[in-house]
Amino acid sequence: MLGLTERAKQELRKILTSHVDHPEAGLRLTSSRPGQFGLQIDAEEPGDRVVKYKGLKVLLVEKGLADSLKGITLDVEDTPNGPRLTAFEEPQSQQ
Repeated sequence: MLGLTERAKQELRKILTSHVDHPEAGLRLTSSRPGQFGLQIDAEEPGDRVVKYKGLKVLLVEKGLADSLKGITLDVEDTPNGPRLTAFEEPQSQQ
């Protein structure tokens, strides 16, 4: 499953609360092309992987997409245009 830094959870919560006031809504991670992701407001569906933060469903990820993102972490990068969500691959542990 996709990992999220504390700052990414905070940013997702900020985005969610500024655009939605329905308690069951969350931000769904979507992928239209490999390596490109987007967010859309949606409701939880059966089988979704759900990330909650401070009582809100801040991220919804379809099981198939969640499984393909194992080892990937979502973080926030500061840019001149404000914070931007970014993903990076966790280094593999040496065994």
